[in-house]
Order: sequence, then structure tokens, then C-alpha cells
Amino acid sequence: MWHNSYFVVPTVLLVAAVLYAAGTHQRVRHVARPQGLPGRGLPLLDTAFLAGGPGRVFDTALVRMHLSEQVVISRSNLVTLTGAKPYDAVDQAVHDAVGATGSRELGALRRMVMRSAAVQEIGDRLADRGLLRRPERMQRARTARRLLWLAMLDVVLFAGLALLLDDNDALHERPNLLIPGFLLLLGALGLATSTPAKGRITPAGQRQLSLMQGSTPWTPSSGVSPRLAGGAVLGALALGGLAVAGLENQELEQAMTAAAAQDEAMRQAQASSSFFSSSSSSSSSSSWSSSSSSSSSCSSSGYSCSATDSGSTHHHSSCGSSHSSCGSSHSSCGSSCGSSCGGGCGGS
Repeated sequence: MWHNSYFVVPTVLLVAAVLYAAGTHQRVRHVARPQGLPGRGLPLLDTAFLAGGPGRVFDTALVRMHLSEQVVISRSNLVTLTGAKPYDAVDQAVHDAVGATGSRELGALRRMVMRSAAVQEIGDRLADRGLLRRPERMQRARTARRLLWLAMLDVVLFAGLALLLDDNDALHERPNLLIPGFLLLLGALGLATSTPAKGRITPAGQRQLSLMQGSTPWTPSSGVSPRLAGGAVLGALALGGLAVAGLENQELEQAMTAAAAQDEAMRQAQASSSFFSSSSSSSSSSSWSSSSSSSSSCSSSGYSCSATDSGSTHHHSSCGSSHSSCGSSHSSCGSSCGSSCGGGCGGS
């Protein structure tokens, strides 16, 4: 016979799941050291990461290196260094990824640089400032909600067993079905209060981008060499992607767009095959690029408009527009290439 005391097991499981979901949801939104918005003074590559993720950072850095004649990109999509000194840590990451051979295929170079420590540190810096949500925390929150659903399923199964056993032995105490009903209500409240954020960018990050996408074109004041005359082009690229930047070198734009599309396809394939993978990234150095997609395959941003987001990418618009033009927080419709796809942008 089934006794009411046996509902202790599903009760413990469900209460633990609700608390875990609430805790992970709170950590997603928590900013340890909130800071004020930097206005239009955000550095070039920080802007690129905020608007489009690690892929946009690579695109912006490579175009900057191309304009300053640090690299040459052939029709066969080989990136060759010219021997010029790197401007910053991301340029150095490009040099390191190219290696001693002096040349590397564009797609492979893109993937390596996106996952480099220099690019990942930009995402960490933006997250510390409260402009982005950390992808590993968002993944934990999604996992917590799955566990909560499973705990609610356990309640239903226990209640079904209680009814089944009660039908077989009516002489004993009948199970009180108000208990599983209350537990299911508690679980529903837990789900309602732990709804995951739809995008990697935070409300503060949305406001930051809207400041930079004002009525006048944004030209970065930091992150561009004083000798370089392409500040306006780089600013447009960082905020809106390749299509918005309007590069004069169409072959370069097509090669970079194709590399971003290829990277996005690989990311989507990996995501579909690892749906039940571990709940958090093993390290922050891989979290942004693994969870946020490439940024500009369609010259749009790299987080996620329709699909999510990732990230990445961590983590975040129509082709040729930035985040907020999607009407929401991130830009990577379906990740990067998808940003042009016209999906609904995931906002805060």
C-alpha cells in the first residue's frame, strides 16, 4: 500500500530543484562590480564583442590589420602576415595562430582566434562590467530548469503509482492527491520565476549599444592606430557587421562572410549533437566562443536573435544592422549568419 509519507521523496527532489533553479537564475543576473556605462568611449574590440561576439572581434581585428597592411588575404583565402608589429593582444593572437609558416587558411584562423585568451578576456571584461551575461552561468540555469521539469515528472509518476496501489488495496489510507497538486504548483512557480534570459546581452549592454548607435556614425577613440585612416569603417564593422561596414575590397568581404557561415554551420552541428552536454564550460577561456556563434556570416551580430542565444558566445539584427536594430539585445539571428535571418531578437 502507498502511504502519504512516501511523498517525501518527490517533495525533497522538487524543493531541491526549485532552489537550484532559483539560485542559478539569480547568478545569471548578478553583477559583482556594477559600473557606469562608458558612453561612446567603449574600445573598438570591446564594442565588436558586445555587438557580435568573438566572431565579430576577429572580423574587426582582421580588417584593421588589412587596412594597416599587417596581413594580406589571397583569393584562395590564405591569410599571410607581412611582418608588421601587432597592435594589441588580439593582433598578437592572430600572429600566434598563423604560426611560423606565415600563412593560414581564413576559416581555421577565425576559429583559433575566437577561442584565444585575448578574445575571451574581452568577454570576461564586459561581463564584469555588467554588459554581458556569462555563458557558463546561463548554461547552468538552463540545466537547472531541465532538472526542475524532471522533478515535476517524478511527482506525477509518484502520484500515479499512489493511485494504482490504492486501487489494489482499499483498506489502507488513501493517498492525499492535494500533496502532488501542491508540489506541481510549486514547480510551476519555480519555472515561472526562473525564465531564462533570451539573450547574452544585459539591459545595461543594450543601453550601451543604443548610445553608440546614435544619430551620428560612431568612430572609435580607442583600439585604432593613430596612423590608420579607417576608423569610421571599423566602427561600422564593430557595431553592424561586414555588410554595414561597406568594405571596398569585395573579395575580402565575401571570403570573411563565407568563413563566418562555415563556422556557424559547424557550431550548429556541434550544438545539436551535444544537447545534453555538461552544464558548464570547463574554463572561461572556452565559454564565450563555444556558446556564442560566429558573428558576421551575414554581417550581422553574433549572439542570437531568433535562436537564443552563442556564443559566445559565450552570449550575442538584420544583416547590416547591429543589435538593437533587431529590436532586442543581441545580434546573431540564429547565431551569426542568422543575424540577418530576421528572427526575433533575444533581448534581456
